Amino acid sequence: MNQFQKGDRVLVLDDEFGGVVAFAKAEQVTILTDDDIEITYNSSELILDRSFKVSNFTLKEEPAPKKSKVRQVSRKKAAFIPAVEIDLHVHQLVKSERGMDAYDKLNLQVDTARHKIEWAIQNRVPKLVFIHGVGQGVLKEELNYLFQRYSQIKFYDADYQKYGKGATEIYIHQNP
Repeated sequence: MNQFQKGDRVLVLDDEFGGVVAFAKAEQVTILTDDDIEITYNSSELILDRSFKVSNFTLKEEPAPKKSKVRQVSRKKAAFIPAVEIDLHVHQLVKSERGMDAYDKLNLQVDTARHKIEWAIQNRVPKLVFIHGVGQGVLKEELNYLFQRYSQIKFYDADYQKYGKGATEIYIHQNP
């Protein structure tokens, strides 16, 4: 049985937003964010928000859209969608770094970034922030090379006040 029920208030791990569970099936949980955006997560990426209890939740039943129509988020609204943060520091990705050399660590970080990009494209998540740190810049260069391989991705340094020089933000152009 799934730990999340329709109407539960949940928070997204490694991010600063949450929503209300619209429906949950197996390990996939679809939430409705405070900005009325539906996003599907794996149940391991969510936690219950115990700060308050939702007493009455009704999901608006809308007629199924025709396949030719695609729901578009206005540019104005898309600018306010919070970016999903992915921390690529090795100690955040594995329990123990024991036995890993620099090559293994770099490959793990790049593979994690590639996996998150594919996940974001599949789930139509428009913005991601990869926290890579400053260091010698090897990971940042590898990430830039990875981002250039995707035609729908634009990337730039993330907000300096929030992340310093150690993060890159990507915008994924959603094909209509």
